Amino acid sequence: MPEKETLERAEEDKEEGKAPSTQAGEFVREEIEHVREGKHGARSTKQAIAIGLSKARRAGVDLPPPKKGSKKTRKQAARDVQKGKKKGTKKSAKRSRATSRALKREGSRAASQRALSRHARKAAKKRSPASRSRSAKKAAKTRKK
Repeated sequence: MPEKETLERAEEDKEEGKAPSTQAGEFVREEIEHVREGKHGARSTKQAIAIGLSKARRAGVDLPPPKKGSKKTRKQAARDVQKGKKKGTKKSAKRSRATSRALKREGSRAASQRALSRHARKAAKKRSPASRSRSAKKAAKTRKK
């Protein structure tokens, strides 16, 4: 379950008319913090981000499943979106406890500054120069003055 503060920040972003990916960013930030605090670990930065995005979809953020990625990932993301549309479904305690225990065995290096930086560079390299340039210009335009 996401923290109350995270839900409020995401709601605030929605009211300000920000993109669903920005709203989901709040959940990813929360997950990175959890790994850093030692609440649980993550095998990789990618896993920590995936957990955050899943939480966002389940919390009702209008984030569609990815177009790329494995069939399994797309299917799970679609399931998360459906869960986000329903309200008040009971979570399986046994399953929840199992995932928590599995994540507790993982390390916290996935949320280090170095790992996040490495992930960002890797993700940026996959994009075309035109795409990177567009998003940089958009960021500059929407930056607070």
